[in-house]
Amino acid sequence: MFNKDAKAYTHREPKEFNKFRAFFQWLTCSVVYGSYYRIACGLKIYGRENVPKDKFFIVASNHMSAIDPFLLVDAVGRPIAYMAKKELFEKPIGRFFLDLLGAFAVNREKLGVSTIKTALGIKKTKWVLGLFPQGTRETDGNMDNITRGFAGIAKTLKCDILPVAITGALKKDRKPFESKIVIRIGKPIPYNDDTKEMIKVWSDKIIRLSQGDADV
Repeated sequence: MFNKDAKAYTHREPKEFNKFRAFFQWLTCSVVYGSYYRIACGLKIYGRENVPKDKFFIVASNHMSAIDPFLLVDAVGRPIAYMAKKELFEKPIGRFFLDLLGAFAVNREKLGVSTIKTALGIKKTKWVLGLFPQGTRETDGNMDNITRGFAGIAKTLKCDILPVAITGALKKDRKPFESKIVIRIGKPIPYNDDTKEMIKVWSDKIIRLSQGDADV
């Protein structure tokens, strides 16, 4: 059950997305995870020139593995405030770690007012918002289970969506010194009032990026 301690993490104030959490996230994701997977799995990142340097945006990636959030921080090079399913905050250890990383809890079935308020607060900081439109991990590359909420958030916040595709990160494929993880960052998708169109464009870009098309 979603207890009071966990529920407190559904709303975060802008001041909580501070330099300390940004440093802890960088240390964990870039120094630890990034270094390891570069050495052990030949991690390659393409399209960093597509990452906006001085504006707020939403990082929206396909989701294949539990390590995806860590890899994305290293790839994008900006501190990312992740929307994480509320169940991850129910255990004290997980809650403590997610708190340090700057994540906040959401109900995947229905985004609450606190989610929008937190996202609006993040927009006032140097962080960007991170989420996985597929909601849960899709190990077979399926693009059918796409939640519509991320396009609605982009419309509400009036911000672009940065499409990112991760390949080779499945646990069964991560064989040290044999496998290869590739992250491709596409060109930002401008927000507009047609959320269905934004979803279609994102889906198409993720498919093309996953297939190795870098010019999207």
